[in-house]
Amino acid sequence: MSSTAVEAARAEIAASCRSLAARGLVVGTAGNVSMRVGARQVAITATGARFEELTPEQVTVVDLEGRIVHGDLAPTSELTLHLGIYRRYDPGAVVHTHAPLSTAVGLVVDEVPCVHYQMLLLGGSVRVAPYATFGTPELAEAVLAALDGRAAALMANHGAVTHAATLQGAVEQTELLEWACELYWRAAAIGTPKALGTDAQLAVVNAATQRGYGTTRSAGTTRSTGTSRSAHPTAARPTAAEERPSR
Repeated sequence: MSSTAVEAARAEIAASCRSLAARGLVVGTAGNVSMRVGARQVAITATGARFEELTPEQVTVVDLEGRIVHGDLAPTSELTLHLGIYRRYDPGAVVHTHAPLSTAVGLVVDEVPCVHYQMLLLGGSVRVAPYATFGTPELAEAVLAALDGRAAALMANHGAVTHAATLQGAVEQTELLEWACELYWRAAAIGTPKALGTDAQLAVVNAATQRGYGTTRSAGTTRSTGTSRSAHPTAARPTAAEERPSR
C-alpha cells in the first residue's frame, strides 16, 4: 500500500473525527472510527485519542489480523469489533460513537422499529446488541449479529455503530441514526410510535427507484447529486422476517 494512500486515509479519519465531535456525536475519547486502506489494511483511531483535536498521527494502520503496519500508537480497544465488521460485511468504513440520543434509546428498547422511511437507509428497524464489556470478543459477536442485514446497530448501555461503503457514508449513517433515535424518543413521549409495515417499506423502495430519489433531473435525464450509495433508500431492502416490533 502506497504511503500516499495511507496518509490520505489517516487525514480523512482525523477530519471526520473532529467533525463528529463538533456535531456533538462524540465526547472526548468516547468512540472510534476506521476505514479500509486497500484490500488488506485498515486505518483506525488510536486508543485514548480525543476526537475534537484528533490528528492524522493519532490514526494507526493495521492488517486484518490486527498487526500494526503504520503508526506508533496502539489502536482503539474496539479493534476486534471493527475488524469483525470488515471480515463479515466487507464495508469501506466503520464509525462507533456514544452519541447521546442513540445511547439513551439503547438503554430502553431491544429494537428501534422502522418509524420513518428514511430508516430504510439503515436497513429498517435498528437492533440493540445485548450488553457486554467494551473491547471484548463477546461484544463484537453481539454487535455483528445485530448488524445482520443492517447498516447500523445500537449497543445496550454503550453506544452505536454504523458501516458504509465510504467514510463519509458511515458518518452520514451515524447522523441519520441519531436523528431516528430522537424521532422515536419524541414520539414515544407522546404515545406508542407507529412503525411502517413491510408493504409500506417495499412501496418506498419501489417509489425511490422509479423517481430517482436523491438525484436531480433535467430534460428527462437523471443525474446524481453526489450522494453516496449509503444515503440512498434503495441501499437497504428489508424482508418481512427482518421487520420485528420493539419489545
